[in-house]
Formats: sequence, C-alpha cells, structure tokens
Amino acid sequence: MIIVMSPQATREQIDNVERKLSQLGYRTHPIYGDVKTVIGAIGEKRLEDTQSILSMPGVENIVPIMKPYKLASRELKQIQTIVKVGNCRIGDSKAVVIAGPCAIESYESYVSVAKQVKESGASILRGGAYKPRTSPYSFQGLEEDGLKIMAEAREITGLPIVTEVVDTRDVELVASYCDMLQIGARNMQNFRLLREAGASGKPVLLKRGLSATIEEWLMAAEYVISSGNQNVVLCERGIRTFETATRNTLDLSAVPVVKEFSHLPIIVDPSHSTGSWKYVSALSKGAIATGADGLIIEVHPDPNCAMCDGPQSLKPNKFSVLMQELGSVAIAVGRTI
Repeated sequence: MIIVMSPQATREQIDNVERKLSQLGYRTHPIYGDVKTVIGAIGEKRLEDTQSILSMPGVENIVPIMKPYKLASRELKQIQTIVKVGNCRIGDSKAVVIAGPCAIESYESYVSVAKQVKESGASILRGGAYKPRTSPYSFQGLEEDGLKIMAEAREITGLPIVTEVVDTRDVELVASYCDMLQIGARNMQNFRLLREAGASGKPVLLKRGLSATIEEWLMAAEYVISSGNQNVVLCERGIRTFETATRNTLDLSAVPVVKEFSHLPIIVDPSHSTGSWKYVSALSKGAIATGADGLIIEVHPDPNCAMCDGPQSLKPNKFSVLMQELGSVAIAVGRTI
C-alpha cells in the first residue's frame, strides 16, 4: 500500500509513520517529492493496520497497490526514475547509447573500439568478461582479465562500463570493477543472483528473459529493488516466438507498455534481438521512436573474426552513421542522442 502524507507533514511525522509501519512488519520505501511525500509499505496488509496508520498525524490517505510488482509499479511512483551510471543519466531527456563488442577479446581491440564508439557519441561502454554460452565448448570470456581491460578502457575514454555477471559468487568481484551490473536473459529469474546484484548497490541492467511476460520481467526487477536498490534499467532484447527469420522477435510494444506500468527506464537491444547487423539500424530507430530511454548495440572492428556474436555486430563506421541518423529520430520525439 501507499501512505500519502499531507503537504504540511513534518519530517518527524513522516519518520513516525515509517517507524510504526516497521513495527507492524512492513518494509518501507519513502519517496520524497517537491509537494508531497509518499511511503511505500510492502507486507501483508490488514484492515486494522490501515486504520491505525490513517489516524496518525500527517497522513492524508492510504492507496492500495494492485499490481503484484509493488516497488517497480507506477502506482507507487508516478515520476520517471532516472538511473545514474557514472555521469550518465538513463531515463532523462537524452536517449543513452551503450556500445562495444559482445565479448572482450584483447586489450588492443577493446580499447580501439571504446575510443571509436565514444567519438561517435556512445555514453557507456559494454563488453562481456563472463560469457554464458549455449555450448560449454564456446568461448567463455576472459573473466577477471577482461574486467581489468574494461577498467583501463574507462580510464582512457572516461566512459562508465557495464558488464554481465552470471554467478552469485562473482558479484562482489564484478561490482568492484564495473559501474553497472548486467543480468542476462538466461538469468532473469535467477532470484538469488537478482538479490545479490541488488545488494551490491550498483545500478542493474536487467534483460528480459527469452520467454518472459512483461509482468514476470517486472517481478524480476522487484527482486532487485526489494534488496534496497532502486537503480534498475530494463532491457528489451527480443523474445522467443515461432518466427525463424531473426534470432528472436523484438517486442517494441514492450516499451510503451512498461512506460505505462512502471517508473523504471527501459532500453532496447537491437543486436541480440535480430542476430543480424542488417536490421540493427532500422530497429534502433524504431526503439527511439517508441520512447525507449536508450539502446545497447554491439560494435566490433572485424565481425567476421569475432569470438562471439559477430553476425549481429556493427563495424565502427556503420555505428557512426547510425548515431548520426538516430539524432533526427530523437528530435522528432522530443529527445536527444
């Protein structure tokens, strides 16, 4: 439920309500607004609790949250959440572009790409140090050596870095290097990992599962937020359907739907969704047009020799052209790139 405090409520009254809720067994999540403060209370609601809270000084109203995802719901928070990653703000007026290779292969190639995507206008660097692959014989990533390369690229370019964490045992290590933790599609419902990532305090990029509904996706985000971390960015990366022409089916309708149901920012991954660089440009433009808060795009200097997902990676020159074209689309929907 949401406890709406009156505009005249004092900080002492707000603290008293929080204290009372905690005594009743609720977890509280206050949101301080310019005019009013609301307190999200998560727990088993009882009628006597509602009545006792409603009678407290400073309380204006109590509103039930109908969605199963309480903390991620727009019922709790009407204002769009802005997630800060380094100096970058995801969910603000600027649509953020995250770019880099699927996997970190060497220092030279990664730093080279990092410099090129920054020059083209990317705001965050991506790259996989740990690569969960369908086959155990495929390249699994450079692990901590890859994290060290990413950290050096950040020092050179000044751009924050995001990388995937695949195991609860690695969360502390990965968080010590990167600015944002990515939870991949295969781990969207790895609830232990979600809690650990949330507890790290780092912003979390949560990809939609292969066959997950939007509600299931938002419930996964709830695990992260309930660990005390509200800095969650959702990532639509295509879902599995009967269609075989592309690797997955990009669900662009998820963007406005998420915007209606949740206050969390959402970005789109046109690379993994299609599996082909040929479609990345068109779908990137479509994502920005539908209101996405950003994109995550794979860029590789020599896709034919890439150790992971080469067919879906743009060459740096094509990425540069795309960034210029995205500017016009962003302007048309009141944003910048």
